[in-house]
This record gives sequence, C-alpha cells and structure tokens, in this order.
Amino acid sequence: MNGSTGGYDDRSIQQRLATATQYASDEFDLESVVVRYENRANRCTVVPRECSETDLVTTWLSADADAFVDLEDSR
Repeated sequence: MNGSTGGYDDRSIQQRLATATQYASDEFDLESVVVRYENRANRCTVVPRECSETDLVTTWLSADADAFVDLEDSR
C-alpha cells in the first residue's frame, strides 16, 4: 500500500493525476448514454468519444440523469 491509509496504491493515484494533468488542456468530444430504470432514477454515463478500451474502465462519469442540465439552458 505504500503509505496510503485508504487502501489505494499511492503510485497508482499519482500516475492517474499525471495523466489527468496531461489531458487538462486538450479538447475532446464526449458522448453520453442514459440507462432507464423502472423503479429507480435513470443513470447517465459520460465518456470520451475516442477512448481506448483499456482507458474506458477508469475514464467515465456516471450520475442520476436529472443531475445533468442542458448546456444552453445553463448559459
């Protein structure tokens, strides 16, 4: 665990932060997928449009669909 108290490998976290910093100024297209449920909130997942399958495992954001707003409505 290399000194981490949360159960995560510190080197892994540092590597992910370095990768995120590398892409911080890059522009990229995102796509979203909404999964609809009958008995709970619908979920929306956002991923980079061009993402390798290896990176896709850790490069996504998912939340209840009603947490997202239309970009034009929020301007």
